[in-house]
Amino acid sequence: MKFRKTSIDGMYLLDLEERVDTRGFFARNFCINEFRDQGIDFTVVQSNMSYSKQKGTLRGLHYQSDCKEAKVVRCTRGVIFDVVIDLRPNSVTFLQYDLNELSEFNHKEIYVPPGCAHGFLTLEADSEINYLVSAMYSPELEKGLRYNDTILKDVQWPIPIQIITEKDLNYPDYDAPLMYYQ
Repeated sequence: MKFRKTSIDGMYLLDLEERVDTRGFFARNFCINEFRDQGIDFTVVQSNMSYSKQKGTLRGLHYQSDCKEAKVVRCTRGVIFDVVIDLRPNSVTFLQYDLNELSEFNHKEIYVPPGCAHGFLTLEADSEINYLVSAMYSPELEKGLRYNDTILKDVQWPIPIQIITEKDLNYPDYDAPLMYYQ
């Protein structure tokens, strides 16, 4: 894997190193030693999958209020517009965001450090996303950030949002940094 720094401190875009032959290719999409070589302490405790049947489905932007959950996100089917925003008040990239297109075709994945909100918009129907996560899901710690919150005013969503849950649509305005720790 090749780790490329992004605009968010501690976040990486990962390019898989494909070993190609007549059958297709083989690539490693996670290796604890390669993460440790980058100074990233990431232990997988859960592997999750998300499937969205319609183009224009928005999921997120979600985070855990305890600042412990990191993720490795990969689109294994379809195409997504991925958004990560740094919500760590002491970070040099606080309230900055990073945008990526992840797809079954480009084989890229992202490492989202703890303390960042993550969400995505499906650009194709029948999109699947796999997540490796470093902390167990805790419903009582679940928080969210609305896609149209003023701190995301410069994010240009590439297609209209067609489907969004009431919960994701009704998160309150972000109140930094108090909201993060409530």
